[in-house]
Amino acid sequence: MAEKRDDQFYQEVMDICLTAGRLMIEGGSEMYRVEDTMLRIARNAGIVDPRVFATPTCIFMSLDGGRLSQMKQIRDRNINLELVDRVNNLSRQFAVKKITLSQLRHKITLVAQAPAFPMWLQIVGAAVLSATLMVLFMDNYDWVDFPGAALVGAVGFWAYCEFKKYTKVRFLSELIVAMVMGTLAVVLNHFNSQMITDNILIGALMTLVPGLAITNALRDLFMGDLLSGIVRMCEAVLTALALGGGVAIVLKFMGA
Repeated sequence: MAEKRDDQFYQEVMDICLTAGRLMIEGGSEMYRVEDTMLRIARNAGIVDPRVFATPTCIFMSLDGGRLSQMKQIRDRNINLELVDRVNNLSRQFAVKKITLSQLRHKITLVAQAPAFPMWLQIVGAAVLSATLMVLFMDNYDWVDFPGAALVGAVGFWAYCEFKKYTKVRFLSELIVAMVMGTLAVVLNHFNSQMITDNILIGALMTLVPGLAITNALRDLFMGDLLSGIVRMCEAVLTALALGGGVAIVLKFMGA
């Protein structure tokens, strides 16, 4: 009977750790941070010699000297650093005994079920980001490009979120969205020749540029997580190629 209770305890700890790791990877965390958080939760729960191996697509964990093992697949990866911060805060609270193991499990479940920012707020953020980054990156611009970049960035981000619902091929949705952005920028330039297509696109595309993926790939490589670093770098390169290819196709055939 005691062995059965031990198995239930190990399974509870493993479920909490795997859920925490999944949330952190989905939020865009580095692999070494994911593994460190999972190991800290297990050790603070009283587990001796927990073992974790995390990749961008899967997490492996074993407890009790390898007797109990489990894996969890990661199918969706986005940029949500607030999600990573929430999980980290919960693991710290558990480490200093502010919450119990059952409370940790309940709070992590709530974090997993919590809705993301509302779509209208994300679109507004994409518009602001596109316009301000256009100003940051371009020396020679006119203020008439400011609303153009905001509009193209907002529409492009909305289109990206919508296309993701209908295809599992991530790079295909990014290619199509880049074509939508390019078309809209060319149309704006057609109706108002003072708007510069290049300026608008440089600002608008920043909402989809894989900057965080490249940064995390380099950090994983520097930390010795070669597999994760190479996978993320390839993913970032493919994303960049899809964005650049989509814009290039539009500019080529629309004669901009």
